[in-house]
Amino acid sequence: MTERIEKLIEEMSLEEKARQLTQVNAKIVYTATTAAITGTGGAMGLSEEDKAGIGSVLNFSGADEEKAVQDDHLSKDPHKIPLIFMQDVIHGCHTIFPVPLALGCSFDEALAEECAEMSAVESRLNGVQLTFSPMVDLVRDARWGRVMESTGEDPYLNGLMGKAFVRGYHKGGMLCCVKHFAAYGTAEAGREYNTTDVSERNLKEYFLPAYRACVDEGADAVMSSFNLLNGVPMNGHKDLLVDTLRKEWGFDGVLISDYAAVKEMIAHGYLETMKECADIAINNELDMEMMSSAYVRHLPELVKEGKVSEERINESLRRVFEMKEKAGLFDSPYGGADLEKAKEVNLSPAHRAIARKAAVRSAVLLKNDGVLPLSEKQPFALAGPFAEEKNILGSWACHGRPEEAVSVKEGLEAALGRKLVSAKGCEGGILATDESVIPAALKAVKEFKTVVACIGEPSESSGEGASRADIRIPAPQAALIKALKKAGHTVAAVVFGGRPQVLSEIEPYCDAILYAWQPGTEGGNAIADLLLGKEEPTARLAMSFPRTTGQCPIYYNCFNTNRPRIPDTLENSNYVSSYRDTLNAPLYPFGYGLGYTDWEIGGVRLSSEKIVEGGRVTVSARLKNTGKRAGSALVQLYIRDRFASVVRPLKELKGFERVSLAAGEEREVCFDLTEEMLRFYTATGEFASEAGKFDVFVGLDSSTSLSAELTLVK
Repeated sequence: MTERIEKLIEEMSLEEKARQLTQVNAKIVYTATTAAITGTGGAMGLSEEDKAGIGSVLNFSGADEEKAVQDDHLSKDPHKIPLIFMQDVIHGCHTIFPVPLALGCSFDEALAEECAEMSAVESRLNGVQLTFSPMVDLVRDARWGRVMESTGEDPYLNGLMGKAFVRGYHKGGMLCCVKHFAAYGTAEAGREYNTTDVSERNLKEYFLPAYRACVDEGADAVMSSFNLLNGVPMNGHKDLLVDTLRKEWGFDGVLISDYAAVKEMIAHGYLETMKECADIAINNELDMEMMSSAYVRHLPELVKEGKVSEERINESLRRVFEMKEKAGLFDSPYGGADLEKAKEVNLSPAHRAIARKAAVRSAVLLKNDGVLPLSEKQPFALAGPFAEEKNILGSWACHGRPEEAVSVKEGLEAALGRKLVSAKGCEGGILATDESVIPAALKAVKEFKTVVACIGEPSESSGEGASRADIRIPAPQAALIKALKKAGHTVAAVVFGGRPQVLSEIEPYCDAILYAWQPGTEGGNAIADLLLGKEEPTARLAMSFPRTTGQCPIYYNCFNTNRPRIPDTLENSNYVSSYRDTLNAPLYPFGYGLGYTDWEIGGVRLSSEKIVEGGRVTVSARLKNTGKRAGSALVQLYIRDRFASVVRPLKELKGFERVSLAAGEEREVCFDLTEEMLRFYTATGEFASEAGKFDVFVGLDSSTSLSAELTLVK
């Protein structure tokens, strides 16, 4: 605690303190800004005096604007307390990297850390001191638009990737805020801002660990989520915000609300007045209110009435000031913003190179009937609405501009040194219906045996506020794929999207499917690298792909039922847990992905068939590259606790290792499995392991059946 902070607190009135605990859009305090008002919080009713003393702003554009806003603020604030600037830098600032869900598919912590570091470097120079990232919400329902911000359906992977993002942001000189606390990713029906309902055990075991991992890694702030959780808005959850986050986890950073979430406790039907909202939120140690004015309007009154102690407000104020001090703002109010240096760094060749590498390592090859890689000499054409599309950045692309991105056509033409025939064939919007131009597209590409068809969903169709009730490939695009195949073409599909989409309708008509996600600035170059075999697809799915929208939510680490459908066939559908019209299994499971070679794995062995409390065993399996070229495989370790005091999932990821082998080469792959990795929340609420038998699986995706039996002895 610095003397400077304590002196400021002593000098400030209650009204001034309340303003410092409020964050608003830059446009509210500085009308000259180009920042846009997003969400529902525009009408805050702030006085000019309120605006002059506000503590933080979000959403603005660049170093020059940050300096203008800060100068304007400091000229009005009586205590000369600098603003802190925050923004949703989710997957890049000017240089845009693949969306986080795509980066999750890389299973590469070092890559995630590198992308976060470069994002931070650009952001600080452009005037941002804190990013609202990483988002580590566990996601299982692809209908929810914000799955693109998460790194997938597995709590273990989410935690590893979340920590990597935190480290990267800090290496790049930026503070970070983990979100959305808690369980926002399980919105009912996959509909944005909808309620969530999660048992205490599932909350502790599956949804909370990734947030805690980020807190333990040193995240500077935590954002409380919009959602109801078990009937209570998150800002009303004292047990989670105070007892769990503050006391149990020891988090002493800034707790900030999501956009207008404090006042939205009224819309939920939880509280009646803004005054009640302020009372509940501040006493739950919510330090900063984003885009609503409950604190400004009511905190001084609540203190005078004895409902809120001034020390409680001071405690939050200290946290906010300490965050500003950590960002260096008291000594240098621009926080490192430098327009000229930003111009040198934004979209620099070095940053573009990292973006290209990330896009390569994030794209998942889902199908390949010997079509890919393409020969540089072979003639082929392009088709589909995304062949020449440059807006492949994805949602929350911050300051990224589509005109700075590389399209698939541009990437391929640059790599090949020749022009390519391209036919759009239909529009790319998810609500498009017009199939009338398909015949023209067929005519344009008729001379080419092979067609690379670029399809999917546009950037604006995923992200916040972009839930979809139907996640199939839009009908005109599916019709284009079918028409190409019917005309005798070999079809290699490149699919764009911010979520898993239902590919069942087009999969039979595609000879290859490369899922490119929303790949970012260098997407076209990365896709060219993969299609032409300059790079191998190495990514594996961080989220299961359903066969049909009706399977959502679908995830690998589910529980068995009392009547499982075994085998999983349509003929076996009577009086078992099943659908009559489709299989239970996803089209593509968690951990799945292909490369340009073939693999053989088997011979799972344990160093001991028994394990004791505090002990460990070595798990090994033989991996062989049986293909004709070098490649890398992601070998994955899973467990299943057969019988326990509460039912355990069918599989749980416990480790993974990327292994590179030459053609014909083989290697023993080993994992350490500890007794600690077998622990869970038991029927009594204790986090512990229980004696009994376990299946230990090793394989190339979560559907593996290769296993050995392990017994835990106590």
